Amino acid sequence: MSWLTRLRPKLKFPRRRDTPDNLWHKCRNCGQMIFRKDFLANLSVCSHCDFHERIGPAERFAQLFDGGAHERVALPAVKEDPLHFKDQKKYVDRIREARASTGADEAVAVAHGRVGGVETVVLVQDFAFMAGSMGLAVGEAFLAAAREAIARKCPMVAFTAAGGARMQEGILSLMQMPRTTVAIAELREARLPYIVVLTDPTTGGVTASYAMLGDVQLAEPGALIGFAGRRVIEQTIREKLPDGFQRSEYLYDHGMLDQVVPRRELRATLARLIGLLMLPKPALPRAPLPAPQA
Repeated sequence: MSWLTRLRPKLKFPRRRDTPDNLWHKCRNCGQMIFRKDFLANLSVCSHCDFHERIGPAERFAQLFDGGAHERVALPAVKEDPLHFKDQKKYVDRIREARASTGADEAVAVAHGRVGGVETVVLVQDFAFMAGSMGLAVGEAFLAAAREAIARKCPMVAFTAAGGARMQEGILSLMQMPRTTVAIAELREARLPYIVVLTDPTTGGVTASYAMLGDVQLAEPGALIGFAGRRVIEQTIREKLPDGFQRSEYLYDHGMLDQVVPRRELRATLARLIGLLMLPKPALPRAPLPAPQA
């Protein structure tokens, strides 16, 4: 019998403490480890390199609405697998997995509340849900948000984050581009502001439709914004693209955006814009009636 075996009854080993495995966050940009509590207090922005991490609807609503108070808008139900699509796995299985991992029903959420004291409807895309892809559900949600804003006579703000159209829904997904464009036209006919905040990433058919049709175009720093990917463009034109191409700062420098706004300033900026855009509007001038002919 070894000496360790003889001493073991007398030795007291401290029990391993159960520590949460989510105390730290590793920045995807600089690799720095950040205490998660500090990271969340900084609105999910890296305090070392200012990298803006992707966040979902719940975080957006809490950060944007006055006091975080808001009410979700019920969204229309759509047929989940209209084309009975299957690639490496069934489309319905992909939806089921996305719902299990995110706790959301679809890649978009809509809520209304006050921003700077003004009633506002806010739509947020969730990149974590199948890359925020635009399908029937996203199109219907956008229409529901626009109609809610018109019914409440208030502005609409859209936070975009998407990899583009949802390929599993084919042409039905692409048809959401003109549908959302018509909804924006209805907002403008009602003389209500439509503000877009482009976040990382916003690409494909979403960029080619409602993401670039705002009355005011804002973006978060470093957000990837474009239609096709960098590699596809370089292979097509056979040229090397400049550094920072398709990032929000590049688009701002080339007149595609009105402002690049850090997340910590976003709520104040939107509140100021909404307050200005919702000032009482003068009545439209009426053309004088033609004088009756003798």
